[in-house]
Amino acid sequence: MTVIDANRMHEIEARYPEYFHRSFRQRFGGLMIVIATLLYGLYAVWFFDLPKLFAEAHWERVGIYLSQWVSYDVQPEFRIQDDGTIEVRYPRFSPLGDNPHPDWVVDNPDGSISVAVSGTGRAVTVSKSETIVTAHGVSVHVDVSSGAPKVVGPVPAWMTVYDDNALADLGFAGDVSISVDRVKIRKRFIGWANFVFDTQSSFFDKPASEVIGLIVSGPRIKPDQSNLSLAFDDIWNNSEWQHGDIWTKLFQTIVMAFLGTLLGALAAFPLAFMAARNITPNRLLNQVLKRFFDFLRSVDMLIWALFLTRAFGPGPLAGSGAIFLTETGTLGKLYSEGLENIDNKPREGIQSTGAQTVLVHRYGIMPQIVPVIVSQTLYQWESNVRGATIIGAVGAGGIGLKLWEAMRTNANWENVAYMVILILIVVFLFDAASNALRHRLMGSGTH
Repeated sequence: MTVIDANRMHEIEARYPEYFHRSFRQRFGGLMIVIATLLYGLYAVWFFDLPKLFAEAHWERVGIYLSQWVSYDVQPEFRIQDDGTIEVRYPRFSPLGDNPHPDWVVDNPDGSISVAVSGTGRAVTVSKSETIVTAHGVSVHVDVSSGAPKVVGPVPAWMTVYDDNALADLGFAGDVSISVDRVKIRKRFIGWANFVFDTQSSFFDKPASEVIGLIVSGPRIKPDQSNLSLAFDDIWNNSEWQHGDIWTKLFQTIVMAFLGTLLGALAAFPLAFMAARNITPNRLLNQVLKRFFDFLRSVDMLIWALFLTRAFGPGPLAGSGAIFLTETGTLGKLYSEGLENIDNKPREGIQSTGAQTVLVHRYGIMPQIVPVIVSQTLYQWESNVRGATIIGAVGAGGIGLKLWEAMRTNANWENVAYMVILILIVVFLFDAASNALRHRLMGSGTH
C-alpha cells in the first residue's frame, strides 16, 4: 500500500486545485438545477391549475373524435305513422345513396323492422307499440304506445330516459334515440365511405372488378367520354371527399413554402454580407440590418399572414409574402452569423494577391459559408411546409384553410384525418428530400 505524506499531498493539491478546491457552484450546481426544475414544475402546476383542468376535461370526446377519424355512420330514421305502419327515411346526403336498401335493415312479417346495429349482439326492433333494444346481453323493452317512451323494467346503465325520449348508448357501434313517433339509429362503420366514387357517380356501389372491366373494355357509359376519363373526373370531383380541391390546395401550400423560402433566401443573402461585421466594417449599417432581421423574425409568420390577407385578400399570395418576410429575417440572421464565424486566413490570402472584392468573396468566403447556407435554407424550406399549413387557416390559402373549414363543422373528422395524413406524407417526403440534398451538396452523409 502506498502512503502519501503531507508534503506530497500539498503538492498534489497545488497541481490540481480544480479537484481539491471546488467552488460552491461546482459542488452543488447540478443539485441546484434539479431543485430549480422541480420548483418550476410545481409553480407551473399551480399557475395553470392543472388538477382542475384534468378533472374538468372532457376525456370522452377524445375517443369520439378518434373514432370519427376512422369511421363513418349511417342514420336511418323510423317514423311510426298513424295507421301503425313504419316509414324508413335516410338523410338527404346519406353515404348509402339516394335510395338505400341495406341488408342490415329487415322487414318482419308482423310489420316490425329489425336493425342489426353491430355483429356483437347489438340490435333494435321497431314496432308500432314498442321498441326493443338488445345490447350487453340484455333486451330492454321501451313502450311507445302512450304519450312518452317508458322503459319496461329496470333501466340499464347504458340507457338514459328523458321526458320525451330515451337514449341508448351502444358504444362504438352507435346509439339509438327513441320517442313515441320515431326511432333514430346511428350505426357506425369502420372505414371511409365513398372515398373513390361518391353517390352521384356512375361507378357508385359497383364492385372493383366491375369498375375495372368497364374502364378497360366495357361499353361507354357516356357516349362522348371514355370510361377512363369519366372515372377520373368522378374521383377528382368527388363531392364528399373533394379530392381535386384538396390536392390543389396541397399543391398551393407546397408552392407557398417554396416561393416564400426562395425569395427570403435571395433577399437575405446580400443583406447578410452587409450585416456581418468582418465583411462590411460599418457598425451603424451592421446594427441597423441586424435589428431589421430581429424585427422581421419577432413578428410571427401567422401575424404577417393576418396583415397581408387584409392588404391583398385571402389567397396564396398573402401566404408566400408572410413566409418571405419571416425567412428574410431568419435566414439573414443565420447567414450573417455564419459569415462572422468564418476563418479570415483564406480571405486575407486572396486579398494579398490584389484580387477584386468579388473574387475575394467568391474564393475566400463562399467555400466556407455555402454549407451553412445550404443546410439552413433547406431546413427552413422543410419547416415552412408545415408553417404554410398553419397560416392557411387564417386565410392565406393552401390546405390549411381547407383543414380549418373541415374542423370547424365538427362533423367531418374523417376528412380532417385524410388531410392530416396527406400533410404528414408531404412533410415526410420533404424531410427526406431535404436530407438527401444536404448530403449531396455538402458532401456528407453515410454511403
